[in-house]
Amino acid sequence: MAEESKSDDIATSFPKSKINILLMEKISQRAVDYFVEQGFHVETADKFTIEELQKKLPEIHVIGVRSKTKLRKDLLTKYAKKLLCIGCFCIGTDQTDLDCAASLGIPVFNSPFANTRSVAELVISNMIALARKVGDQNKWMHQGLWKKTAVQCYEVRGKTLGIVGYGHVGSQLSVLAEAMGLIVKFYDIVPKLPLGNARSVSSLDQLLAESDFISLHVPYTKLTDCMIDEEQILKMKKGSYLCNAARGKCVNTKAVAKYLKSGHLAGAYFDVYPSEPTNDTMCLCNCPNTILTPHIGGSTQEAQSNIGVDVASKIVKFINEGATIACVNFPEVTLEPNAKVHRILNVHRNVPGVLKKINEILCEFNVSAQVLKTNPELGYLLVEVDANPKFSKEVKTKMDALDETIRTRVLYAPGC
Repeated sequence: MAEESKSDDIATSFPKSKINILLMEKISQRAVDYFVEQGFHVETADKFTIEELQKKLPEIHVIGVRSKTKLRKDLLTKYAKKLLCIGCFCIGTDQTDLDCAASLGIPVFNSPFANTRSVAELVISNMIALARKVGDQNKWMHQGLWKKTAVQCYEVRGKTLGIVGYGHVGSQLSVLAEAMGLIVKFYDIVPKLPLGNARSVSSLDQLLAESDFISLHVPYTKLTDCMIDEEQILKMKKGSYLCNAARGKCVNTKAVAKYLKSGHLAGAYFDVYPSEPTNDTMCLCNCPNTILTPHIGGSTQEAQSNIGVDVASKIVKFINEGATIACVNFPEVTLEPNAKVHRILNVHRNVPGVLKKINEILCEFNVSAQVLKTNPELGYLLVEVDANPKFSKEVKTKMDALDETIRTRVLYAPGC
């Protein structure tokens, strides 16, 4: 059976109306609308208990999550029997076991860039607030206290901002900061082209020593785990400020609290914490000139809308065409849509000889296109063969029977 897509003339081998998409945690309505317009069946939910998710997941083909819904190994291996792909409607993918998903033939898509502006604006606004002690002044005013002062309150113009990680958010912050009159320096382990008058430095220690403000914009990896600890804080200028809107485990919050109270740090802004929600924030509570927000970096209507469409479009392209471009746990492969052929999608273990076995199955058909990409564990193959009356479910059955095959799917299969 095949059903025509509402967006184009491509026919897929499985009716879209029978593909069940579950979107969790109030994912943007734009994502919901996008899937519905494409003809998919969409269900939304704020949150499920683990037991409710275990009951629901076996009938789901696509699940969309944000940060709270945890897709761990036990859940995926036992209950994700029909799951085609996962959408993380956010920057991070910490909530999903990427290796386990890949081993099951399930690609994972996220949106690493759609909330760039929202995070950069939030950081620059809080840098200004820290320089003027706005957080403490706001608290005192709510307590009925009038503490007007210019002591240790500064303009940001002429100060030096040190950006750790000059990716999409870091470079966007660089542009905003320079427009505010700050001197911008950055450190990144990968060489990056500076924007405007920003300048790279050769080490993190140099950046810490030369900056009035330090702002982190790095992913969480083994290299960035607790990268700002007591040792690094002591290398910062006395009276400098620390901002973290990246990943909570990149900073030792207890050490930050210690040096806020001692006066070595003049202030801090945190949007992320070692675990969420948590008591890890408590050591930062009531520290002088410290602004805390509950991971709202990407929580703007614009960012959530952009993320919704970005991830949804990647998922639809995978379902309709098998494309894995911008996938975070899979080899990236794509082919232009072609409704006149049979397109075979095969995920397999990356071992010698598997391609030969697959081609032996296809040897009686005319292969018009073939794209293979591998990583150390997986191979992902897109093959197109000319439409042929002999083509049947037996081809998929034979490919699935290979010891190396993890999953096979067939698209654009007229007559099947």
